[in-house]
Formats: sequence, structure tokens, C-alpha cells
Amino acid sequence: MAMYEFKTEPLTDFSNSANQEKYLEALKKVKKDLGKVYPLIIGGKRIKSDRTLDSMNPADHQERIGTIYQASIKEAQLAMDTALETFKSWSKVNASIRADVLFKTAAILRRKKFEFSALMTKEAGKPWVEADADTAEAIDFLEYYGRQILELEHIDDKVKSHPLIERNVYRYIPLGVGAVITPWNFPLAILSGMTSAAVVSGNTVLLKPASTTQVIAFKFVEALEEAGLPAGVVNFIPGRGSETGEFIVNHPKTRFISFTGSKEVGAAIYEKAAKVQKGQIWLKRVIAEMGGKDAIIVDDNVDTNFAADEIIKSAFGFSGQKCSACSRAIIHQNVYDEMVALLVKKTQNLKVGDPADFGNNVGPVIDEQAFQRLNAYIEIAKAEGKIVAGGKTNRSVGWFVEPTVVIDADPKARIMQEEIFGPFLSVCKVKNFQEAMEVANNTEYGLTGSLISQNREHLEIAKADFQVGNLYLNRKCTGAYVGYQPFGGFNMSGTDSKAGGPDYLVLHMQGKSICEQL
Repeated sequence: MAMYEFKTEPLTDFSNSANQEKYLEALKKVKKDLGKVYPLIIGGKRIKSDRTLDSMNPADHQERIGTIYQASIKEAQLAMDTALETFKSWSKVNASIRADVLFKTAAILRRKKFEFSALMTKEAGKPWVEADADTAEAIDFLEYYGRQILELEHIDDKVKSHPLIERNVYRYIPLGVGAVITPWNFPLAILSGMTSAAVVSGNTVLLKPASTTQVIAFKFVEALEEAGLPAGVVNFIPGRGSETGEFIVNHPKTRFISFTGSKEVGAAIYEKAAKVQKGQIWLKRVIAEMGGKDAIIVDDNVDTNFAADEIIKSAFGFSGQKCSACSRAIIHQNVYDEMVALLVKKTQNLKVGDPADFGNNVGPVIDEQAFQRLNAYIEIAKAEGKIVAGGKTNRSVGWFVEPTVVIDADPKARIMQEEIFGPFLSVCKVKNFQEAMEVANNTEYGLTGSLISQNREHLEIAKADFQVGNLYLNRKCTGAYVGYQPFGGFNMSGTDSKAGGPDYLVLHMQGKSICEQL
């Protein structure tokens, strides 16, 4: 397949009526497929189990997206046996062939872009713009990692040989079977990135997607098959975290675990992976991205309208259900009142409703558990600050939570410390930039952060001292582009694995040094 320079997939221009029509057509097409039953995929075979799970539209309790068979330990063991056997051959396949599978998958996603996005609107509750960006990012991961593995094939250039004495070779080899446990909030992009990185590096995969977005995961595995990925390289085994997830994390033949999700689950996986099981002859590697409590600092002497826009986009895009979302606004006292007024006005202008309607900016939260959690935090907020926008919820049709702004929060309050993961913004006032930096760094997380300032000294201080894996200056703190802003955080935000960056694939491989005496 011909190579060309990596460029990010263009986002769809929805001001173009033709693109709006295409999206509406895709929604109709997706609607015709609603309610289908989806099997497990192990070794390329469609397998049914003793248990199923219904995937429901979070914007409409009555709409069933599909029914998915769930893997028990029996099916998970079959998947492990299959992945171990397939690894023997897949690990020997030339990197250029593995890369071609990714490039072909990207072409399939590009061709079916509106359908994949429309399915996310239905199954994950993503507004059009957010779903379109998710699909574009999935394409970017496939294109980027395909090129990265080809670059890594030439790693020999990094080691030296002694002419007439010895020839030295350094190469990366795959690890083995990986447990890939993916999240629901980027059900195509992150799933695509995590899975394709493992596969293109020569590993085989046990794929356990999040319970709420299993249909979109199935569709991605179908795309991999259509692109020519051999049977058994990726085995689709959705199931309970407490059963299937535990089994593949603890299994002695699991070589690495790639996880994106909550801090609590990620920390538990890290602990379990550290225990050497009977028959295990390696230390498992863990690649984890575990969330954040991300802040945007607003300095004085800034364009307050611009700052408010960036905060709103960061806080309420996809209902704040991003590990990178702005959940804390730390605002200089000189512009605090003005900023609060703007945040309230802009929040109240957002339209909450079914994301299938292009006019709605904010869709539902993902499920009843998230809905209940947001209700609890709204009650906490009443004691810890002042709710100036939102604060209301409605479960009559879907899991809808109004974008909520809470001001005058103490930096150490729960709403300023705990990851809420919803359309919920806590705002606090600081006396100066130094205090703002102290507040920004006072959580256990360190994923994304932003500083909006015209003070060059402050921008330079932030570069050195703002303790986050992804720092943005004078822009929002969401929307990292593959290949441009490698993504991953510090502290309890995970292992700083930097997805979409030059170091990511190496995490899925090990280096082998070979010396031949001449």
C-alpha cells in the first residue's frame, strides 16, 4: 500500500447542508439495525454464550441498540488459548504487512465515517461534532501507528558495530497476548488506538470493551476483519469486569494489560498485575490511563470572552465525560466576577437534549450510575459552593444532567478534588498567579491543564511547574491531536503512556540485542 505523509483526518463541516444530510441518512441506517444480536468473536468464529447484555440509548431508555453475548471464564479461556496459538504466527508477520492492515482499516472507517459516528450518537450519546471527532481520531490512530511501526523497523541505525570484529543488531519484538480493556467515552477512538497499537506491534489481543458501548466495539472488530486481519489476532470478549476482566488480568499467560478507565479500577489492575501467578515467567506490563481533575487557569489581563469560551468547550463537550475535561476553573480575582458572569451566560445558552438532533449541544450522561453520581455531587455542591447555572437533572426519557457551574469553591473541597466525570464545573478565586499554580497542582491527578495568560513569564513558569502530562497554553484543555499532542498523564492519571506519540508502540514490545562475532 502506497505511503504518504501522515495528516490528521479532517473534521466534518456541519455548516455544509450536504454533510448534515449525510449524517441524517446515517442515523436512519443505524436505526434500521437497532436491536440486532451480536456474538463473541474468538478465532474468527461467532460464538454464543449463556449470558447476554442489552446496550441501551442513554438519551432514550426505550431504545435498544443491540444485545451482545457476554463472555464467561469459559469463553475467556478459549480466547486466551486462541490468542496464544495465533501469536506464534502473527508475531512473525512482517511489520509492513501488519501496518497495511491498519491502513486498510482506516480506509474502511473513512468510507463508513458517518455510520460509525451515527452509531456513537445512538449508543454513547455523542453529539454530532463529538462523534465525528471520535471517528476521525480512530482513523488517525490507525494511520499514525501504521507509520510508527515502519519507523521502528529501522531501529538498527541506533546501535554501533565494530567493523571486522562483530555485527550488532537491535530490534523490537512483540510481547505476547495483551488484555485490552477499553472505555466507553471514546468508544471508537481509544478502542481503535489501544487495539491497533497492540496488533501492529505483533501481539495478539483479548479485547474487553466497556459494557455500555459494545456494539460500536463489535463493528470495529468487523472492520479489522474486512481489512484482512487474520482470525485470532483480536478476540472480542465483552463481559463483566469482576469476572472476565479479572480473569484476563490475572491469567499467567497475559503478557501485558492496556487499560483506560477510572483511577480505582486502574489502580486495582496495577496491583493485580504485580502479583506473579503460578506458571507465570515474566512481570506483566501495565499501560494505564486513569482520568484527571483538570484545571484551566485564567490570569488577569486576558480576553475574558475567549477564556470563557475555552472553559465551556472543555467542561461541557460530550457532557464533560472526558478524562481531559476541564472540571476546575481557577480564576484571578481581578477578572473573577466578569468571568463568572460570562460562564453563567454561555452555560445557559447550551441546549440539552437528544444528540440525534443536531441543534442540541449537550447530550445525556452514559447511564443510570453516572446519573446518580451527578445527582449526589449536585447535593454536595450546595454545601461546598454556590450553584449559579444548571443543577437540575431529568431521567424521564434519558439520563440528562444540565451543565452545572458552581462558584466560590474551596480548593480543597470535594468538588475541587474528586473526578466527577460529567457536565460539572467548579470555580474558585485566587489572589495571584502563584496561588493559581498551587491550586492547579493540589490534586492527586496530573492529566491535562491549561493556562490562559498574556504574561510571558507566567507561561514559562507553567511550562516548568504545571504538573500535567498535557499542558495547553491559551487554548482549551481537551482535543489532543494524534501525532501532534501525545496524550497521557502524571501521578494518579496513569502511566503517562503518551498515546498517539512516538514512544507508545515501544510499550507493547521488548528490545532484543543481538551480537554476532565476525
